[in-house]
Amino acid sequence: MEKKYFAESELIINKDSSVFHLHVKPEQLADKVILVGDPGRVSLVASHFDEKECDIHNREFHTITGRYKNKRITVLSTGIGCDNIDIVVNELDALANIDFKTRYEKSPLKSLTLVRIGTCGGLQEYTPEGTYIASEKSIGFDGLLNYYAGRNEVCDLAFEEAFVKHMNWSAQKGAPYVIDSDEETLNRIAGNDMVRGVTISCGGFFGPQGRVLRVPLADPHQNEKIENFEYNGHRITNFEMESSALHGLSKLMGHKAVTCCMVIANRRALKANVEYKNSIDGLIETVLDRI
Repeated sequence: MEKKYFAESELIINKDSSVFHLHVKPEQLADKVILVGDPGRVSLVASHFDEKECDIHNREFHTITGRYKNKRITVLSTGIGCDNIDIVVNELDALANIDFKTRYEKSPLKSLTLVRIGTCGGLQEYTPEGTYIASEKSIGFDGLLNYYAGRNEVCDLAFEEAFVKHMNWSAQKGAPYVIDSDEETLNRIAGNDMVRGVTISCGGFFGPQGRVLRVPLADPHQNEKIENFEYNGHRITNFEMESSALHGLSKLMGHKAVTCCMVIANRRALKANVEYKNSIDGLIETVLDRI
């Protein structure tokens, strides 16, 4: 089979041989990658490293590669939202699977392990503040995966159909998609001490997550319906803004992905912990030990 060639307009490579947005070079990327939203959290994760190889900043993307207990790990900030995940996962895949000198696809292809450490809003009584949730499934409100071929082959279409029917989903919002995390990675990272749940990735923090400030919602009963939804024993446990795109793109590209979030607000209890940065280090250490 003829190898695929990637033109300059499709894969932009900087003059220093780093990829366009991340400014990371292929040799600076580890096979195990921790993704965080907040650029400031990269240094917190890397503070646990035994040694560091590189420390790279560009825009909201902050990358450190180093070693933790003999494991080579890259930690990288994505910023907020599935649009940024589209940039990050595509560029990580390019770093792993495209030869930057020839612009041809490599053979054999490499599979990365991608673990997102984030924060979220809990949607059930059993997901109070401080709960660690590992996303067994993610529902994408963002629509990103709908732009890629193979979307139906990697999604749980029966779950999608049940959810759309239950929500009386408006076509104006775009089709939601349901994607599983990598099973082996989920079992290893979640262990026996994390809640395994269904995570909704929203296209915004306010209206898409049912928050009302000065503009009313198109569907004021959205969150009530989400909290009451159940399919084959699965309940929706939390809101965040990245996991669906991460899991979906990883499935399409052959990478292994899972998202682990700490609940910092429970939407049912109407409570939030704004001092969460002092307690998320426990989740970081757990992921570092298990990745």
